Amino acid sequence: MLRWSRRLAAVLVSVCALLGAVRLAVPATTGTDGHPPGVQRQLTFLREALDDGAGDEAQEMFPEGYFFLHALYGLSWVETGMRAPAGERSTALREARWALGRLESPSGRAPFSPGLTPPYGVFHRGWSNWLRGGVLSLQPAGQRDPAEVRRFTRDSAVLGAAFDASRSPYLEAYPGQAWPVDSTVAIASLRLHDTLLPDRFDGTVQRWLREVRERLDPRTGLLPHRAAPGTGEPVEVARGTSQSLIQRFLIDIDPVFAGEQYLRFRDRYVVSPLGLGPAVREYPHGMDGPADVDSGPLPLGVSLSASAVTIGAAQAHGDAPLAAALAGVSELAGLPVDTPWTKRYAFGLIPVGDAFLAWSKTARPWVAEDPPPPPAQTSAWWRLPALSLLAALGAAPWLPALVRRRRRRGGRGEAGDAGS
Repeated sequence: MLRWSRRLAAVLVSVCALLGAVRLAVPATTGTDGHPPGVQRQLTFLREALDDGAGDEAQEMFPEGYFFLHALYGLSWVETGMRAPAGERSTALREARWALGRLESPSGRAPFSPGLTPPYGVFHRGWSNWLRGGVLSLQPAGQRDPAEVRRFTRDSAVLGAAFDASRSPYLEAYPGQAWPVDSTVAIASLRLHDTLLPDRFDGTVQRWLREVRERLDPRTGLLPHRAAPGTGEPVEVARGTSQSLIQRFLIDIDPVFAGEQYLRFRDRYVVSPLGLGPAVREYPHGMDGPADVDSGPLPLGVSLSASAVTIGAAQAHGDAPLAAALAGVSELAGLPVDTPWTKRYAFGLIPVGDAFLAWSKTARPWVAEDPPPPPAQTSAWWRLPALSLLAALGAAPWLPALVRRRRRRGGRGEAGDAGS
């Protein structure tokens, strides 16, 4: 029994190593064209999870959990619909509208203050407006729902007026708290408005860009993680969790500025810990700091959430090698469980992680043209160290038996020599 138990354990370890090697080797992204493998099944899992109360569970984990999970679900459907012919977008449009309705519900608004400018703060209004514009993007120009057009126009005007009246480019998300990433999403939604409807907010966007350039984080030259409300002066160094989102949206605001910012971010935050594939640090090279609910644990300074979201940022910037490598690492480290109908990561225990991955793998610019790819930083051989480690792990359980067999053969050979 002991011998057979050892053999069974060895087989299981080898099979897991082989499965990991396959997941690492099979492409997990398709760029801005085609449907990324597994995303449709992820969305099926996410809808089931949301119907079972995953939004309320996410709310218990962090302040915007309910809102963010529904927003990412809706945005992933918009991205999926954009990849389909116009006549095959009905499911994407239905699901995106369903998610948008949840953002406007009492549960979606609960964490936010109606007394802010704009009401409920720039986080709620910016992400909602971006999704609302995405819903319109799925509809042919002459067939858009007039009520949805009016609401998008009205909400964009409220955001534009708030930015025009502010001395800071960074509006408050909560009373007395401002994060530049939230305003970046909101400004991108104004760019989207001017793409779908008559141009109205170019002056607001240009002013915002000028003021942002005057308030960059002095350590990294990037948008800071947190800014002083009212003035917009940086109060916290740029961090991977917010930068991975900023880089996803900035390209639709100003592609040239975004390209400069992306290269700075990539140079200062993308690393290869232990040589086992790319990942994203929460703090820039040479600096460490505390983890929080957004970053999650920081082994070797790496944020798993920032690494997942950077898949989308890299893809939106045309950095296919980095997007593919980060997606490949997620297929190995994320412990995905596949069925013919669903796909979930980490055994489905953290649906918001699935939502971020689905949204990231479907990334594409909504306003800007596809940019020329930046200089490649990720080696074509990035898989080799991880595959070597998996090969060693798969072979390790069999080594004692091979050594014993070799010794027995050696012993028989010596006995035969002595007999002769």
